[in-house]
Amino acid sequence: MSEDIKTMRNVALAGHGGAGKTTLAEAMLFEAGVTNRLGSVEEGNTVMDFQPEETKKQQSINTSFIKYTHNKHTITLMDTPGDQNFFSAAKTCFPVADSMAFVIDGVGGPSAMTEEAAACALEYNLPALVIVNKLDRERSDFDTCITACKSALKKKIVPICYPIGREDDFKGIVNLVSGQAYEYDDKGKAKRIDIPVDMAEEMALAKEEFIENIAELDDDLLEKYLEGEEICEEELKVTFRQGVLDAQFYPAICTSATKMIGIDTVFDFINDFMPSPLDRGDWTALDANGEKVVVSPDPTAEFCGFVFATIVDPYAGRLSLFRVIAGTLGKEGNIFNVTKDSKERFSQLLEIAGKEQKSITSALPGSIVAVAKLKDTLTGDTLTGGKEIQIPAPAPMPPVISFAISPKSKNDEDKIHEAIRKILEEDTGLQLKREEETKQTILSGRGLVHIETTADKILRKFNVAMEIATPTVAYRETFKKKIRVQGKHKKQSGGHGQFGDCWIVLEPLTKGSGFEFVDKIVGGVIPKNYIPAVEAGVRESSKNGILAGFPCVDFRVTVDYGSYHSVDSSEMAFKTAGSIAFKSAAKDARPVLLEPIMKISVKVPEDATGDIMGDMNSRRGRVLGMDSEDAKQIINALVPMSEILRYAPDLSSMTGGRGTFTMEFEHYDEVPVDLSRKIIEKVNAAKEA
Repeated sequence: MSEDIKTMRNVALAGHGGAGKTTLAEAMLFEAGVTNRLGSVEEGNTVMDFQPEETKKQQSINTSFIKYTHNKHTITLMDTPGDQNFFSAAKTCFPVADSMAFVIDGVGGPSAMTEEAAACALEYNLPALVIVNKLDRERSDFDTCITACKSALKKKIVPICYPIGREDDFKGIVNLVSGQAYEYDDKGKAKRIDIPVDMAEEMALAKEEFIENIAELDDDLLEKYLEGEEICEEELKVTFRQGVLDAQFYPAICTSATKMIGIDTVFDFINDFMPSPLDRGDWTALDANGEKVVVSPDPTAEFCGFVFATIVDPYAGRLSLFRVIAGTLGKEGNIFNVTKDSKERFSQLLEIAGKEQKSITSALPGSIVAVAKLKDTLTGDTLTGGKEIQIPAPAPMPPVISFAISPKSKNDEDKIHEAIRKILEEDTGLQLKREEETKQTILSGRGLVHIETTADKILRKFNVAMEIATPTVAYRETFKKKIRVQGKHKKQSGGHGQFGDCWIVLEPLTKGSGFEFVDKIVGGVIPKNYIPAVEAGVRESSKNGILAGFPCVDFRVTVDYGSYHSVDSSEMAFKTAGSIAFKSAAKDARPVLLEPIMKISVKVPEDATGDIMGDMNSRRGRVLGMDSEDAKQIINALVPMSEILRYAPDLSSMTGGRGTFTMEFEHYDEVPVDLSRKIIEKVNAAKEA
């Protein structure tokens, strides 16, 4: 069994959208004989991008999985999304990969999401391979890409292949490890050739640099190198592989997936140098007391698995995808969900192959498998044979944009909430909440495209059409002037009447103070049992301010005088009197509108800081300061919420997708007079309509 694990590979294809990850995966599947045709993203017939939303947008939205075999090795490919809207679907899968392959656009080089993926590789200390793709395209340049990767990936890059020919004339590669050159025909078949004469000197220098890079990893090898002794190919390979496994550098190779150039080199590199689950080694878990414990990839140990993704099907139910960390899992049986403290049973063990699911009989450590219809299990849960240990789950990516959602048909009110609840099980990048004040359901995600795609998915899976709108800003009202007024309620209609009389003082408080009620009644002019009724009347009326009906905050009401009737007074009468008093005072206490202010931290490349700060000023923002992190600047600012409801796409546009941000509520602040007037008019007009 250990031999089976030793020849197993789990490789996540990562990088920016459009770099050719899916096309590369399709070329690998075709070369391995898994498919009998070369799938095309443009034609919408790929094995990996099979969902209707992916076909429509011609991009990966979810991570797809498929296996192939090559030279007695079994490789699971994970084709992850490279668009920032769907990157959360990639990030949940990286922890269960044993290595990553960064697919780089040979024309554009590494981009924003390549850097995000590289940060994940560093976080999990994953070995990685750099594949410079699309080298048959106009303006492609291998050397320029390698230079850019050193900065973007924060790692030493060691090229082990160089392209023969440029752009349209790209036709082969020189492999520095083997010292061989290969030329490819129009079907992607390679034949060995001599290194072109015009490249001989350059490749000799490249080979020397390669040997030096590898020799530096081993003292004995370095001594040999410095003394001018010859280092044999086998010694180089052993040290080179250990350097790859230790993630001391990222090797780089060159390909054209559409022309099938270099695909065989990718195969050989993954087999020979990328880690198996045994190379990945032990995992760290937490026991019931929160103490760290080691979980080894031992096929004879008790089963342990980590659920990293969930697929929801309205008919087949929930499908839980997990990696077997330890033990051997059979085709059916009982398991224990440590996270939910519940027992689960499964009747079929599945292997995911694109949109297909194949039944299998067992799974060893390192296997990526799935089971259906577990009742309590969700993404991030740990499954075991009974032992109470838990694999720490990565935190979900925070949403960056929010929209108010509602069903197009009022009859679908219940259906839409159930549909979204199920989609939330599948997509950890989404968050849902209900704003009671604005009576809106708010769906938050990683971008507008993310929310729109979710709407498409809900329509397809659950037949519920969804409206998307910018959420209403939760404004507040407060007061600038102290005032004393009377609130008197007197009504006689035969029998017992209604009488309540109170004098209140309304005065402003400092920002963030909320509401205070003070009882200063002396001499029993208002009986003690009626005072809470006055407060209730004030509180209830303050929920709907005088300007535009927004809740009132940061004020104090003091009741200091009044009168009552021994027969006609009641709690209801004094509640009404309190309400009358507040409404009367609010009109003359110089009411003003307050808006929520958000604290935002924007991380951008240094060359974009000027544009971002200028944009912040145009949004009525106030820059608090700047911090540095690696090669990026973090701009901290306070900005009105109304100005950044759709900030995510604007930031992406300004930074070429290289900027990220987080934000949180800070406080309420007064709206400028001219803007306040427009908001009040708009809100009141909407109410009338």
